[in-house]
Amino acid sequence: MISVQNLTKKYGAQTVLNIGHLEIPKGQSFGLVGNNGAGKTTFFSLLLDLIQPTEGHVVSNDIRVDQSEAWKPFTSSFIDESFLIGYLTPEEYFYFIGELRGQNKADVDALLATYEDFFHGEILGQRKYLRDLSKGNQKKAGIVASFIGNPEIIILDEPFANLDPTTQIRLKGIIKDLAARQGVTVLVSSHDLIHVTEVCERIVVLNKGEIVRDIQTSAETLKELETFFAGKSSSMAE
Repeated sequence: MISVQNLTKKYGAQTVLNIGHLEIPKGQSFGLVGNNGAGKTTFFSLLLDLIQPTEGHVVSNDIRVDQSEAWKPFTSSFIDESFLIGYLTPEEYFYFIGELRGQNKADVDALLATYEDFFHGEILGQRKYLRDLSKGNQKKAGIVASFIGNPEIIILDEPFANLDPTTQIRLKGIIKDLAARQGVTVLVSSHDLIHVTEVCERIVVLNKGEIVRDIQTSAETLKELETFFAGKSSSMAE
């Protein structure tokens, strides 16, 4: 589904990402973890052709993302609030995204109805613009918008941040369902090791732009990650 070859991103003399090879198969729930500055958002930005690689490339469904836009119809994402349109209401935004992804109003309404519990009565029918919603509710809207149009790949950057515990639990169930039952490839970055180990069957650890761990999630994964990052903290403190 996604193949990365000799992918680097440099800003001046600084290399912020350097991944020799990475394969992410269809239907995998893939977690990306690392400290601030590890290169997580840079990696996602390269997957989405938001920035250009210094070297190397990303191939998605046999399409090089930096050479064609043919990957866009089957790929969706929510990186941050800049993906929203603040002067629209949530409903207007959802219908706008639906139009872009070939969905009519009825299609979008049917999808939104399945996320009533996730919205918790705080998104739809509130007569508020997206810019006036809380950070958490903006994130809810952006995440659900990324599900419109039946994408095959969904990329979510820090989806659990700013969400209350109830919504975090609901989101974990949604991500598991997308990957396990619907065959969607879900890529998630998170600082929360507990959440990412609960929802992702595979976890890659980035450190200073390079892959330092590639783990098939098991009962020992959380402990392994905590030990790794505790060691990194100790070395930085010395």
